[in-house]
Amino acid sequence: MAGETTGVEIVDAALAGEAAPFAERLVADQVASKLASQDATLWGPEAESEASIRLSWTTLHKSSRPLIGEIEALRTDLRSEGVDRVVLAGMGGSSLAPEVITATDGVALTVLDTTDPGQVADALAGDLERTVIVVSSKSGGTVETDSHRRIFAKAFVDAGIDAARRIVVVTDPGSPFAELSEKEGYRKVFLADPNVGGRYSALTAFGLVPAGLAGADVARLLDQAASVADTLAADSADNPAVKLAAAWVAAHEKKGAEKLVIATVPSKEGGSVLKGFADWAEQLIAESTGKQGTGLLPVAVEGPDSPGFADAKDDATPVAVGRAEGTAKISVTGSLGAQFLLWEFATALAGRLLGINPFDQPDVEAAKKAARSLLDNPDKLKGGEEPSTVDGAVEVFGSAGVATEGKLADILRAFFDSAPETGYIAVQAYLDRLDDASTSLLRGEIAKRTGRQTTFGWGPRFLHSTGQYHKGGHQNGVFLQITGAVEQDLDVPDRPYTLGVLQHAQALGDGQVLAEHGRPVLRLHLTDRAAGLAELVRAVQEAGE
Repeated sequence: MAGETTGVEIVDAALAGEAAPFAERLVADQVASKLASQDATLWGPEAESEASIRLSWTTLHKSSRPLIGEIEALRTDLRSEGVDRVVLAGMGGSSLAPEVITATDGVALTVLDTTDPGQVADALAGDLERTVIVVSSKSGGTVETDSHRRIFAKAFVDAGIDAARRIVVVTDPGSPFAELSEKEGYRKVFLADPNVGGRYSALTAFGLVPAGLAGADVARLLDQAASVADTLAADSADNPAVKLAAAWVAAHEKKGAEKLVIATVPSKEGGSVLKGFADWAEQLIAESTGKQGTGLLPVAVEGPDSPGFADAKDDATPVAVGRAEGTAKISVTGSLGAQFLLWEFATALAGRLLGINPFDQPDVEAAKKAARSLLDNPDKLKGGEEPSTVDGAVEVFGSAGVATEGKLADILRAFFDSAPETGYIAVQAYLDRLDDASTSLLRGEIAKRTGRQTTFGWGPRFLHSTGQYHKGGHQNGVFLQITGAVEQDLDVPDRPYTLGVLQHAQALGDGQVLAEHGRPVLRLHLTDRAAGLAELVRAVQEAGE
């Protein structure tokens, strides 16, 4: 898609007509040009203070240029020392953007956005002699990322490697992490633009440093973004960001379609596929718009023929990333750098139309606090957790009002039926997304058999993504948590918990917050991951019969 024209086509004629007045409003109010000039008043007085320190992403295609030389110089030095394996420890925007960039460019990057001990152990099992870890965190206080840093630092020392020489940091200027990095003498500290929020940070050091060190062409990425910057700043109904935001909001306001089903479509011309783009867009849109009981829920699906996309009902708008195929109502084309900037502009414009602040995340902290509370009170994690039902290798737990007695298939059938017809089912897997990758197939199976929009998220990374929407957006979801037994746990150096305990606390903490919001939560614990997953798949199939 490198040379593909950036554009938005509203394929559905009725939607195009409904979107026109919303586009006209954006044009009349000169929202695009004001956004490009970083006008913090666009989202109202209550949002102004936050917006005033969150708009530098609109010019990153220019301001991030000096990073290119720094990244290349470090990469050259590392390679000269035989260090060519890059591991990234980051959550949310700090991991999703680099993963899309490297996957699209076809270069290797090991991403750690998990607390699953098995997945982290696999990353540790790689050749440490050839490994550098990039630790990305705005403050350094992200518990997952801090745990990864501690674990890798000890592993380097145990292997006789100078840990400080193998740790590269991306953080905000003046942050506690920047101070710690200086004290520890880490190899290199990249200071990102502090006036950019995590989900808008694809073209900052958070996106460019790990991707560039891995070998992706990040200079080209900035060129791609620069090529559309003027177009996206234009107060015109032909502005792709204006068209996209207007279509999203028109579907939401006129049809009650609060869900965006996003599928990446391979280019018929043989261009690059934007691998993982839907997952990046999911975080951007869900965290930006899912609040005050409204918003847009992104549903990342496998392709245009997938359940949820091909059979989307009135509560969802199918969006193709690439040329329109099948039932797509909207098609968005363009290179990766251009698409990053386009979707960011569109999301901010949609926030204006929806009347929300697209730069805060008021409900994200609740799950973190609940998890911290459980870590501070380990007895709560160990006690009072008797399953309501045990079916083979699956233990069943549920929030108040959720039926948890009987066969697993019957429990699932009742749980799925409890979702409103125009609601959604969220599958949340606190597992190893490599070794337990087949778990993601549950999304399509459940969507196909229930006819309801179904999302899938790996825990805890979705807590930094759709987690905001789950608590702050439309309250019509039901939540299926999947946890698994840990065969071999990993200690977190100088912390009173292991990764397995942290993972468990994150699942229970989020479940607790969802239940406090009155949302149904069903947790299935796999006492044997492989056997339990097989039983779960069979139960889902039976529940849909």
